[in-house]
Amino acid sequence: MNTFKKLLVKKEFIFFIAFATILVLLHATPSMALRTQVFIMGYPKAALTSPIVEDAYHNKVDEEKFAELNAKAYTLTHPPIEKATQGELSNFLVRKFGFFYAAEYYGDT
Repeated sequence: MNTFKKLLVKKEFIFFIAFATILVLLHATPSMALRTQVFIMGYPKAALTSPIVEDAYHNKVDEEKFAELNAKAYTLTHPPIEKATQGELSNFLVRKFGFFYAAEYYGDT
């Protein structure tokens, strides 16, 4: 029984390490964090195929705000269309937390 518990703990530890590694890899760069967010939002095709560019307009207009947030705006050049409103989901804000990036939808402003 003792060996079974050790084996179970070892498997749980390996699972946790694998999960943490995948999470870090999916958020290691701004583009990967953005693609992960779009995928989680339910648009896997756009997440895998749409080119990503820096949003020069929003980065210039909101420069001070983004500096405080340690963030940059990015745009999907072939954005997905939201099912409910038929709006394009093109602009995203990517924030940096140490070596970790997190993306969120910024809107079509």
